[in-house]
Amino acid sequence: MDDLQVDAYLARIGAGRPARADADALRDLQQHHLHAVPFENLSIHLHEPILLEERALVEKLVHRRRGGFCYELNGAFAGLQSALGFNVTLLAARAHGRAGWGPPFDHLALRVDASEPWLADVGFGRFSLHPLRLGVRAEQHDPAGTFRIDESEHEDLNVFFDGEPQYRLEARPRALSDFEPTCWWHQTSPRSHFTQSIVCSLPTARGRVTLSDRTLINTEGGERHEHALATEAEVLAAYRTYFGIVLDRVPSPLVRASR
Repeated sequence: MDDLQVDAYLARIGAGRPARADADALRDLQQHHLHAVPFENLSIHLHEPILLEERALVEKLVHRRRGGFCYELNGAFAGLQSALGFNVTLLAARAHGRAGWGPPFDHLALRVDASEPWLADVGFGRFSLHPLRLGVRAEQHDPAGTFRIDESEHEDLNVFFDGEPQYRLEARPRALSDFEPTCWWHQTSPRSHFTQSIVCSLPTARGRVTLSDRTLINTEGGERHEHALATEAEVLAAYRTYFGIVLDRVPSPLVRASR
């Protein structure tokens, strides 16, 4: 990522170029990224290929002003941080869901070493707004809630959010290409929740705004308000208004969720 690309990326997220690659700068970049670039899986339902290459990710997030899911968001964010002088390591994780732990490489998160190791994650949807201290085992308080990182087997780490497990993080460094098979699975498998549902989501000053298929959900101060969008025009307008995403057609579910 050259200086022009870095400047364009920083402009996309509304952040200035940091003077130093330190923990304060990391926190500032993560907050700006989370509030500017939505977590979304629209490409799957628009039949757009997802390429895990830095140039393709920057083109999508920065120049096309789209969002993405973990492989795209954290993959691009890692490239930005590296270009700014941070020491970044890609880590694989297994997300925790109703059926327990997901498959290996189910999630991509980042270790950033800036005076101490930090967990940076802009690709898990509702998660911490600030980086988390990887070496701390006590509760860590964040604007989004309370987080805890505990030791697990094989030197893995379990990450909890308000007491609920979120994912199991490996310690071994990975390359972006290592995530391609699971990224492809999430794009194509009827068993993946990403093929069964359409989501676009951003944190707001007081909560979060989400467009789930054709339901607009605003959460403020712990209160949730839902509004069903009746027409395709309303759906496209919601993507533009709340997420800055301009589409020429409405995504349709690749796979209908089983009941």
